[in-house]
Amino acid sequence: MNKKSMRLKRFIRTAQFLLLDAFSIVVTYAITIFMFILVDIEIHMNLVFMVLPVIVLIKLLFYYIFGLYHMILDHVGFEDVFRIAAVAIVSNTVLFFIFSFVDVEFVHPLAFVLIAPLEIGFIALPRMLKRVIYFIQNNIVWRDGKGKRTIIIGAGDGGELVLKEIYRNRALDNIPVAFVDDDHEKIGSKLLGISVVGPIERIQFFIDQYSADEVIIAIANLKLKRLQNLVELIAGKDVTIKRLPLMSEITDDMPHKVMDVKVEDLLNRDEITLDNEGIQDFIKNETVLITGGGGSIGSELCRQVATFKPKQLIVFDIYENNAYEIQMELIRTYAKTKQPLNLKVLIGSVYNEECLEEVFQEYQPTIVFHAAAYKHVPLMEDSPKEAVRTNVLGTYYAAKLSKQYHVKNFVLVSSDKAVRPTNIMGATKRYAELIIQSFNDENSGTKYSSVRFGNVLGSNGSVIPLFKKQIEDGGPVTVTHPEITRYFMTIPESVSLILQCAVYSQGGEIFILDMGEPVKILDLAEKMIRLAGYKPKRDIDIKFTGLRPGEKLYEELLVDVHQNNTETANEKIFIEINCDNGDHINIDNIVNMFDETTTLNIKREIAASIKSYKLSS
Repeated sequence: MNKKSMRLKRFIRTAQFLLLDAFSIVVTYAITIFMFILVDIEIHMNLVFMVLPVIVLIKLLFYYIFGLYHMILDHVGFEDVFRIAAVAIVSNTVLFFIFSFVDVEFVHPLAFVLIAPLEIGFIALPRMLKRVIYFIQNNIVWRDGKGKRTIIIGAGDGGELVLKEIYRNRALDNIPVAFVDDDHEKIGSKLLGISVVGPIERIQFFIDQYSADEVIIAIANLKLKRLQNLVELIAGKDVTIKRLPLMSEITDDMPHKVMDVKVEDLLNRDEITLDNEGIQDFIKNETVLITGGGGSIGSELCRQVATFKPKQLIVFDIYENNAYEIQMELIRTYAKTKQPLNLKVLIGSVYNEECLEEVFQEYQPTIVFHAAAYKHVPLMEDSPKEAVRTNVLGTYYAAKLSKQYHVKNFVLVSSDKAVRPTNIMGATKRYAELIIQSFNDENSGTKYSSVRFGNVLGSNGSVIPLFKKQIEDGGPVTVTHPEITRYFMTIPESVSLILQCAVYSQGGEIFILDMGEPVKILDLAEKMIRLAGYKPKRDIDIKFTGLRPGEKLYEELLVDVHQNNTETANEKIFIEINCDNGDHINIDNIVNMFDETTTLNIKREIAASIKSYKLSS
């Protein structure tokens, strides 16, 4: 629909309501006058016919000025009815004083008191008509039991907001059956016709009692820990879970509306405390280079580094699509905030030494976060030369150029798979850690360190997106082994701790992040199936496929778990105490042989340096 048509439609609608309101005003006065005639109060009818057109024009002018012709009829609510009431009372008061001033008493002064409630009703009813129809229709649907039986947790403002949205939005198929709340004064009462029961701790009982299909958590001021415990409690039942965002999550991009519960909400983790002032001092006015800046970790590094006002942020990535996405996101974000961001996005590979040196030479970075790496275990087992090319040679070139161009701090993003690696990907990450330690020399002026952590939730190719896709496809969900466990952390958490590690770095450290307790992958799969509203092994099957080549049953974060590791000022960050386990590097051999060697020989070269990595027969 073009603008001309829209204006015409809006004009016709306004004209219709003007005529309807004029008729309603006349009817209001007619009813009032008739009531006065019945009780023998004198009415000057000749004056009525003269004055009533003036009254209609004055009132219509009031209605227009106060926006009664700009209401969205699908969403007329209490606030709009209150505005109608206010306009009616104010306009009648003004008319009373006008007629008193000009000494024209065409009706008894008491008439203005009686006219107001009638006027409010006649003016509000046409505007509320759609809402009334929706209410009747929805109640008929609810009585017929069509839709998802829904329990709303929280009988406060958030719960009311959710119920009104269900009531307004015909596309939703929810049937509210109960509110659950901890407030004893609310328990036993009703909110908008829906019973309030409680306490919340009995939610599993209420789910069974009301045969609920969905639970919506509608308490915005919950603490993160409380939300996680509540989600964990509900996840024990076969219901879909949704929630309002927490107050701390509400932004321009995340409005106050119902959203799906993510698997991250099931992680029972404490909130991370950071030395933001220290990170600010570390990043501000520095030229920061992030290799692999378009990846899951790299892009979040870009987001967080940008907030600390670097002199320049350089994103370097081999994949143009990833680099483009983070570039556009940062440009949009900082265009909205109108804050300056000196951003440069470059395409290239870390294993191309000449290309990488051009970046160092032209932009002179002072801080480097090296996140470029291949990370998929099964894929790298089939392409080991590419794992070595990027994870080993790429790290070596980036570290060497950092020393050559006097970078202040170099931080390698490592992995728990570097600990006693059983696959080529983990072995190359361990090799990369050794390269970083070999470059750490007090005379170089560059502080080199590594940060080791486990899986990040939602990263590209990780188990969470895979399970989600499998559930959407109707299953089965594939788990390699019923006892397999992994450490998990959210991407923002892991990146925040990487930045904190960079601040703590004095050179040569391998920082280890406290990932909490390992998560059983089978439990994770079952919870994700339940979150989607299905029952595990009934609606969605779970299939065990067997451990893949090089895959561990349990991941580790420490080379020697029996040693006491050094604590830092942050309780989530530790420093591994160096232990001599026989690992060493011979990078010259790899550089010199790489282009001519075979896949088997390159794996043998890595195995000769990383003692725990054994070639499969």
